[in-house]
Amino acid sequence: MKKLSFIERDLSVLWHPCTQMKDHESLPLIAIKKGEGIFIEDFEGNRYIDAISSWWVNLFGHCNPIINNAIKEQLDTLEHVMLGGFTHESAVVLSEKLLKVSPKGLSKCFYSDNGSSAVEIALKMSFQSWRNQGNTTKTKFVSLENSYHGETLGALAVSDVALYKQTFAPLLMDVITAPSPDCYHRELGESWKDYSVRQFAAMDKILKEQADEICAVIIEPLIQCAGNMRMYHPIYLTLLRAACNKYKIHLIADEVAVGFGRTGTLFGCEQGSISPDFLCVAKGLTGGYLPLAATLTTEAIYETFYDDYEKLTGFFHSHSYTGNALGCRAGIATLGIFQQQNIIEKNKPLAEAMRQATAHFVDHPNVSEVRQTGMVLAIEFVKNKQTREPFAWQERRGLKVYQYALTQGVLMRPIANVVYFIPPYVITESQIQYLAKVAWQGIQLAVKD
Repeated sequence: MKKLSFIERDLSVLWHPCTQMKDHESLPLIAIKKGEGIFIEDFEGNRYIDAISSWWVNLFGHCNPIINNAIKEQLDTLEHVMLGGFTHESAVVLSEKLLKVSPKGLSKCFYSDNGSSAVEIALKMSFQSWRNQGNTTKTKFVSLENSYHGETLGALAVSDVALYKQTFAPLLMDVITAPSPDCYHRELGESWKDYSVRQFAAMDKILKEQADEICAVIIEPLIQCAGNMRMYHPIYLTLLRAACNKYKIHLIADEVAVGFGRTGTLFGCEQGSISPDFLCVAKGLTGGYLPLAATLTTEAIYETFYDDYEKLTGFFHSHSYTGNALGCRAGIATLGIFQQQNIIEKNKPLAEAMRQATAHFVDHPNVSEVRQTGMVLAIEFVKNKQTREPFAWQERRGLKVYQYALTQGVLMRPIANVVYFIPPYVITESQIQYLAKVAWQGIQLAVKD
């Protein structure tokens, strides 16, 4: 009997995420043996710069010794205990530290396993909070065009990326969709700020006219990541917070992807000088090590659930691994690195290096925009620069960039025809310059007929 290769063994038993598995008849899987710092390494010894932080989760490099040691210490003490009726030190300490650095006014943490679940919890909490107060008319949610909030049915319902949502539309609750402040669509000469203010008028109209029906607005602060890395000005957050206050509507900030320094501040909300009613975090919470998410909320919302059991106002939602000790310990170590190494300040020259390394892309005949918010930079390439006509999605031009980048030792996975950098914060300026070189060459190949 023929002995199967490792890849053949994989394909015989594994179904990979967000993948048309038939692609792997011609697009080989890459088996990773180990990771170190900015690099991952396959079984043949090829090394790749992880330019996208392994789906945006890794903050301080692979096998970071500080996080490694924290998890090892925790492993010798307690791996996990149910958080229903029990507690443990790491869950308490992480909650204290997380609330201390989060936007003012947030006072309680509810843990789960992933970003979609964190969003699902925020939606359910918002809905039930109103009901606990005797308000049964608030049953709807508002989200933005081009938004993405996760794959579970509630999170998917408040998303607006057709690739993920369209198939499951019959299963999803109805939501109200407001125009996006995505500044890619601004008029020639119009500033990000002016466009974002102009786009807010439609949101304000929705909130004003339907306030009695709306539980909450959910938003990705500053960057719609899965929505082609589209970006907008923080003034939109400021205006939205004021409107939600005015019309008595909750505000949910989904910082699963953009939290923990990606936007240039620890949380994107900071740049709009706002505090949400719910803050959803995951991905970078453990530095990219373990699945852990948190939904943070206010004392006022918490109190709407706090009553005698017989009233049935409690939040009866759970995950088996809620507040997992290993994940919490990784989170404590992650927040410690931010504080001890002054990461937000250290990232500023790296963000500037990204800007400088890609400045010339605006002159490329097929690049319609180079945009950046903090440590996230996106390069959008199109068929026609003047009209911004995109390449047909069926042509999969971005896949060509991905394949070329691998040959150059870079993991660069475009979203459609948007090449982006979201690197771990241990990247160097010279490595950023190399990423820009590979991206340029990849786009050159991708736009050829």
